[in-house]
Amino acid sequence: MITDANTVPRNACLYAEVCVIGSGAAGIALALTLSDKGKSVLLLEAGYDREDSRTQALYKGEVSNEKLHSPPDKYRQRRFGGSTPIWGGRCVPFDPIDFDTRSYVPFSGWPISYKDVSPFYPAANVWAEAGRCQYDADEVFGLASVPMIRGFVSPVVYTNSLERFSCPTNFSKRYRNRLQRAVNVRVMLGANCTAIRLQPNGQQVQGIDVATLSGNRFSVNAKMFALAVGGLETPRLLLASRDVSAAGIGNEYDVVGRYYLCHIAGSVGLLTIKGSTNVVRHGYEVAPDGVYCRRRLSLAPSEQRRLGLANMVARLHFSGIADPSHRNGVLSGLYLAKNLISYEYGKRLDDGGTATFATYLRHLRNVLTDPVDTSAFLLHWLTKHTYAERKFPSVILRNKTNRFALEINGEQIPQATSRVALIDATDELGVRRLRVDWRYSPLDIDSVRRTLDVFASEFERCNIGSFQYNRDALGEDLMRYGAFGGHHIGTARMGNDVRTSVVDANCKVHSVDNLFVAGSAVFPTSSQANPTLTIIALSLRLADHMARSLSDVVVSPTVAGLGQ
Repeated sequence: MITDANTVPRNACLYAEVCVIGSGAAGIALALTLSDKGKSVLLLEAGYDREDSRTQALYKGEVSNEKLHSPPDKYRQRRFGGSTPIWGGRCVPFDPIDFDTRSYVPFSGWPISYKDVSPFYPAANVWAEAGRCQYDADEVFGLASVPMIRGFVSPVVYTNSLERFSCPTNFSKRYRNRLQRAVNVRVMLGANCTAIRLQPNGQQVQGIDVATLSGNRFSVNAKMFALAVGGLETPRLLLASRDVSAAGIGNEYDVVGRYYLCHIAGSVGLLTIKGSTNVVRHGYEVAPDGVYCRRRLSLAPSEQRRLGLANMVARLHFSGIADPSHRNGVLSGLYLAKNLISYEYGKRLDDGGTATFATYLRHLRNVLTDPVDTSAFLLHWLTKHTYAERKFPSVILRNKTNRFALEINGEQIPQATSRVALIDATDELGVRRLRVDWRYSPLDIDSVRRTLDVFASEFERCNIGSFQYNRDALGEDLMRYGAFGGHHIGTARMGNDVRTSVVDANCKVHSVDNLFVAGSAVFPTSSQANPTLTIIALSLRLADHMARSLSDVVVSPTVAGLGQ
């Protein structure tokens, strides 16, 4: 059942076995899995089907440096489906090394291992519509597998690692009918959680306060509560709920909101491959299950440990778009259209406002003088992306020169000074807003630099080409657009030590027996991988734990309704 929170009688109290707050990938996967296990679930979503400016404004806040981090109302959406309607669809599991304690990565080490999460990755792939849980090119393509770079064989630099792509799946559209039909799930739209109320001893959630932008207010009581509201909203709610815990829920040691991670990302250097263009496979391949895949360069875990390097991958990428000297009509067309596409992608096409009128004319000339490739690209994009159910993931240009930049996606080293915190200003519903102070470390840049040096050395050793980059300007190149995208990680991190973590190995807030967190806020480290697939996998694992922990007493589906 899907209803509107404005239909609830004012000051009523709703009941369910489990209350899940947030309907993104984590919340929907958690709610439906609990439903399949016979549990009664109330799923609260602040927004509706479409983006709404007034609802989105509840996310507004401050950033300490907008060059390093976008305003908190960007890169995420407060709507049914969470941010999955704007998700790019990249699916990659974390690597076993990501869960390990590494002496060279401060504050690394999860309280669970890769083996605790890996059983949930196949189902996560299904939820994300990313096909089979296979991420090695030889395994996926078998005898038909073609090397990423012919002639490049290295014991320390791998080229068979794959990333898979979802449709991308908008979870609200894909799972709406299932949520509507589920007899023991009630989805409530327009329902904003404004406070978490603890019992006087602080060890249990007594209930939560809910408000709508139309002025309705009511409360929810449940046996268990799960926050599935993302890496920024989770600490905001925990810190803002201070009626019993003066510093905020789970914040006895000032950890909530700290260790905030994203990814170190950017396009750097010039890789020149010898030989003809057909020796390089840099674009997307279609797996036997119909899913788009792409290969990446990665460093062997043994080499990461030997050299003390954080995890990182690189993709073969085209050179900078903003400089019209590339003389490519497709790139220039993208640059000219940068203000017409979504914020999260348009930002990375920007040149910092330095373009002159002459620059725009040169880009226009590129478009006009490259009509064949430009027209072919537009036709391909319309048929394979715009009007396709499973969309071609991103812009890939025909390889004309065997010259590529390396597009980096690197793990960030946790540090307590990178954080989000509350400010005095409040939103329309009276909840204090956030200030984001994301920071990176020289260790992050140095780790990328030394990994690139290994790549360059191996390219030269195999005599397949050369990679050159400006070592001194690497930090500037990687931080040109600041923190990467909507990867909000680590703000309610998982661990065994209450002094350096917020939730335990089962994602339960240490000090509160019935409050759990689903999503990337619990990740202690960020890996090289986009977080969505692991978010889903951990949500499925959490559903198993919550279902086992709930009372054996069967609660009627009607319990997810009005209290008497």
